[in-house]
Amino acid sequence: MSLNHSPETHTKLIERIPQVTGRDIPEWFTTIDDGPSFVRCEERCNWLADEHGISHGYAAALVREHERARRARHY
Repeated sequence: MSLNHSPETHTKLIERIPQVTGRDIPEWFTTIDDGPSFVRCEERCNWLADEHGISHGYAAALVREHERARRARHY
């Protein structure tokens, strides 16, 4: 499964996550930060989807957004 959606699809997925999952993006970021360490984003996506019962599309969008935010914090 690819972790890359078009920019438009990614934006729409991120916007819908709070209403679909009942959790805000910062709460998901904390879940990802506190979760197991994985080398690959795809492994993190699979864990998030399997462990928290969300679709792989939403999990991939969350992981991608988390990685973007993490990189931004380092600059």
